[in-house]
Amino acid sequence: MTSDGQLPLDEQLARFEQTLRHNRTLTEVLARATRLDLPGWYLVAGCLYQTVWNVVTGQPPEAGILDYDLAYFDDRDLSWEAEDAVIRGGRQIFAGLPAPVQIRNQARVHLWYEEKFVRPNPVLAPPEVYRAKTDRWRRQWPALTVLPWPATA
Repeated sequence: MTSDGQLPLDEQLARFEQTLRHNRTLTEVLARATRLDLPGWYLVAGCLYQTVWNVVTGQPPEAGILDYDLAYFDDRDLSWEAEDAVIRGGRQIFAGLPAPVQIRNQARVHLWYEEKFVRPNPVLAPPEVYRAKTDRWRRQWPALTVLPWPATA
């Protein structure tokens, strides 16, 4: 341990990985996700920190975890049809798990990195959530262009 009571980063990561291995659904999601062959995929934080909280408080590792969110970044085809094809494939791959796996193409969701603009996605969040996030993002990244919420959504 260091003098401030924190473990070195490599030890923190090792303990984090060891803790996550207690959640069998999480490890199965990770194993099956490789079959989707998605670019830049990762498991999103909710199921990760909930697993840690469960383990450190003595609860079953999967307790209270309603779903597992899998994100990927594929800007080659930003159509809903392309993302839906991935989602349909995921339904087959993740069938039989005790919790659903939600799949999202982050390239379609919010940021368009090359152009530095944000586009709302009314399917994922209500307008007040979009406005709160984009207000924070504008403060952090002043050069970011935020597209308005659609009038018909």
